[in-house]
Amino acid sequence: MRDAFAAEITQLAQEDARVVLLSGDIGNRLFDSFKEKCPGRFINCGVAEANLVGCAAGLAMCGARPVTYTIASFMTTRCLEQIRVDVCYHNLPVVIVGVGAGLSYAANGGTHHSLEDISLMRMLPNMKVVAPGDPLEVRAAIRALLREDAQGPVYFRIGKKGEPVVHAAPPHFEIGRGIWLNKESDAGSARVVLLATGNMLPGAREAATRLDAQGVPTALVSMHTIKPLDEELLEHVFFSSTVEWVVTVEEHSRMGGLGGAVAEWLADRHHHQAPSPARARLLRIGTPDSFFHEAGGQAYARERLSLAPAQIAANVLSHANANRS
Repeated sequence: MRDAFAAEITQLAQEDARVVLLSGDIGNRLFDSFKEKCPGRFINCGVAEANLVGCAAGLAMCGARPVTYTIASFMTTRCLEQIRVDVCYHNLPVVIVGVGAGLSYAANGGTHHSLEDISLMRMLPNMKVVAPGDPLEVRAAIRALLREDAQGPVYFRIGKKGEPVVHAAPPHFEIGRGIWLNKESDAGSARVVLLATGNMLPGAREAATRLDAQGVPTALVSMHTIKPLDEELLEHVFFSSTVEWVVTVEEHSRMGGLGGAVAEWLADRHHHQAPSPARARLLRIGTPDSFFHEAGGQAYARERLSLAPAQIAANVLSHANANRS
């Protein structure tokens, strides 16, 4: 994902002289092409994330289109106050890129895990939260976020490297609109709809394939935007005549992330709009409310936290079968 981001931001910066890229002392070689083609518009702010965000806010106030880039855990928790006060309070068009989100840096330990970042960012007024599901979505998303009429801050959550391409072709990308991986009409016969966000999309696709093979028709959506939510899509899946379970899948805490956002929407929808309950039930798949203290790579961490595709499928299957027994 980071290679796709580097290539696309370099192209966008050549098209728009206002684009400035600020780094927290990472990605220096990754952005060699950017520095060559856009001289003077790559700023290494060092290991000083609070200052990085303040610089970006100042640039935005002067008419630039700043994009900040560093490891997700440092880009959010270390400078939350500056994001809140300098960027969100003024509703500035700053794109805050958190790279290596979730468990991408699992081997580096808990300091580098970012399993709370979605919840921290989505609670901030004016902030949008976007987590593309594969490299093609990364390219389409950053282009959408830097278009001429884009306004306000965005937290852009991406993986690290090696994430597979899921889409057969560049998808149509619109902020706040989920992308169906199979035909939307297929949801009309689905018992389960998986709403996957970020770098869990490839694993969710494999889980959907496993569920289909076990006689549970499953539809898959890339829910790349956590804020604002695609409420039209949620209405469609929760009140479908066939869908029994809507399952959120994320490499993030079950608290406050995509699952939390959907649960809040569902509760508010029931309270304000309709006395009749949704037909489908909600299952949230993510990480527990605890630190992960083991050492190992991302695949190992996912296995230990029940986020591997086979485990996701087994979890969904147990709920789907229990609901019918």
